[in-house]
Amino acid sequence: MLMTTQVTHAVIPVAGFGTRMLPLSKSVPKELLPLGNRPAIHYVIEEAIAAGIKHIVLVGHAQKSAIENYFDVNAELDNQLRAKGKEELADSLNWLPEDVSVSMIRQGKPLGLGHAVLKARPIVGDNPFAVLLPDVVLNPFTTDMDKDNLAYMIQSFEQSNHSQILVSAVADEDVHKYGIAKLKEADQLEQLSDNKNANFAVSGFVEKPQLADAPSNLAVVGRYVFTASIFDYLAETKPSVGGEIQLTDAIDALISTQGVDITTMLGESFDAGDMTSYMKAFIYFAEQQLQA
Repeated sequence: MLMTTQVTHAVIPVAGFGTRMLPLSKSVPKELLPLGNRPAIHYVIEEAIAAGIKHIVLVGHAQKSAIENYFDVNAELDNQLRAKGKEELADSLNWLPEDVSVSMIRQGKPLGLGHAVLKARPIVGDNPFAVLLPDVVLNPFTTDMDKDNLAYMIQSFEQSNHSQILVSAVADEDVHKYGIAKLKEADQLEQLSDNKNANFAVSGFVEKPQLADAPSNLAVVGRYVFTASIFDYLAETKPSVGGEIQLTDAIDALISTQGVDITTMLGESFDAGDMTSYMKAFIYFAEQQLQA
């Protein structure tokens, strides 16, 4: 496979059982649970496409085939709708652009996020790629500028060839819930702006620190852009916490050899994988769609 510097691939890990969403996720993949009138993953895919992604790789398992089916054409349903004169509805169900393809590859064993990303290697090859966690849905109802976080990350990557990780400032009482970025220069925090993205070199991440030990209040959001080199580091990473291959371990190795930048996020994100925040997000999305 030919290597390019243009980011046209995106990896979306969807193999998790969604235990935080039980019993809703017992028979329906958590990624297909609705936010308003669309499944959560629909918004994630739209975000990727808007950023220029042409090939989406879903990393799942045998019980997640419904996700792949969602992005396929249901010929029987399409024919029935068109026969009844419901052309607009039929068109809305086949919303993927012609130049965008979706592939699914199985993770096989539940060995963590790093392992899931590594499983996409046969499709991604030596190309740079984005990773979008489907539990994290960026607000699609804000201004156009606020929708461009992933596009900005990709543009920054293509200019610098440094992998990018999206971060967002969180409240002091929430710092202990996230991976927190450690900046190379402390005064970089003073350069943050509420109306534009920013890039900073990062020296590492501290996983779920107490506030007193936190190097900043910038938490990892769930959007990444990587060079293909991350695959080599993931292949060498040994299982650690919970017997899983941690993506953060490979990122640490990447920082030490190539450098990694963080991108500050505009707008807001929703955790669609936690029951409490999911219900709040559903109400918000439904209200926005009813007002449209």
